[in-house]
Amino acid sequence: MKIIEGGVTAPKGYEAASTAAEIKYKNRTDMAIVYSETPCIAAGVYTTNVVKAAPVLWDKAITDSDAEVHAVIVNSGIANACTGKQGMDICEATGNAVGEIIGKPASCTLVGSTGVIGMQINTDKIVAGTKKLMELKRAGIEAGTEASKAIMTTDTVNKEIAVTVEIGGKTVTIGAMSKGSGMIHPNMCTMLAYVTTDACIEKTLLQDVLSDVVQDTFNMITVDGDTSTNDTLLLLANGLAGNEKITEKDDDYKTFRDAVYFICETLAKKMAGDGEGATALFEAKVVNAKSKEDAKLMARSVVGSNLSKAAIYGHDANFGRFLCAMGYSGAKFDQNDVQLYFESKAGRMIVFDKGTPVPFDEDEATKILSEEAVTVYIDMHEGTESATAWGCDLTYDYIKINADYRS
Repeated sequence: MKIIEGGVTAPKGYEAASTAAEIKYKNRTDMAIVYSETPCIAAGVYTTNVVKAAPVLWDKAITDSDAEVHAVIVNSGIANACTGKQGMDICEATGNAVGEIIGKPASCTLVGSTGVIGMQINTDKIVAGTKKLMELKRAGIEAGTEASKAIMTTDTVNKEIAVTVEIGGKTVTIGAMSKGSGMIHPNMCTMLAYVTTDACIEKTLLQDVLSDVVQDTFNMITVDGDTSTNDTLLLLANGLAGNEKITEKDDDYKTFRDAVYFICETLAKKMAGDGEGATALFEAKVVNAKSKEDAKLMARSVVGSNLSKAAIYGHDANFGRFLCAMGYSGAKFDQNDVQLYFESKAGRMIVFDKGTPVPFDEDEATKILSEEAVTVYIDMHEGTESATAWGCDLTYDYIKINADYRS
């Protein structure tokens, strides 16, 4: 696998664009398109929140069907959630705006929205913006980057990645972009993510890949414990790489799956590290646990604990907070088997060893915990399973951002 420059427009046949449609704010790009003239098959994974936004309902109906997909239209500023029939009408109007131009039904278009919940989107603005995007769409790395910036809300940086792999003697490319900074919690995290590929693969296997990789990537990040109404992860494949079609779970399937996993893990970590107000990426790695589920429970609990997150922000080596979070996670273990370490590029130190605190240098611990990426490494010594979760520190700025989010 080779990491290359770009994002959603890196694979063959994909175009993108952004525009300022004034969905909520003036003088900023707030709509994006990802487009393939060649029809795509599509797979999707969506929020587990019972309150689902209109775009989630619209997209799921399409990815659950055999509809051919050509476009993804995304807006920021207004989430189109808790908007009733008008919200679904907005999705249909968006799809019709694309379909009328290319002579396809509204189902040729997947949609995404992010922003304030409970506000209605102006139909004229979303339709005009969609038509403008169809005029502006173009190939090239820059177009994909512009699209990744247009879907940002409280994100501080855009998030994109692309890789190539060899399948059946052909170069297959996978590109992606995502947004997410607040309302992030596993199953799924709160986010929008769009993955494109020129691989040729059966639709059922495409969905299998996505449903598989999300478990240990996007479902293992948390920023604030809030699972959004709009979480959407889409994977589009247009088959232009020319590889022999992947029709079974063989070596070619594994190569493709591993590349999609890398894409999703990379974006998940970017999102966790860009949590609202964050100053550090906070990783919890649990190894040698009795079961995979126990490892996941403990890792998620550690990065999701407000006290743990505050300790990371304060560079405070208060290891009891992490042990406490493990203890109420629901996993069963003996604390006398546990070793706990702090790690970063500044070094590694053990602070708890099988039931007993380990004397350590406070200044050295502070140095380790002051890096932009910090890991709490936990060895359970009770089995062979492992899991990693990602989050961020909890800062004063998180409160400031969310106290006036609608303004």
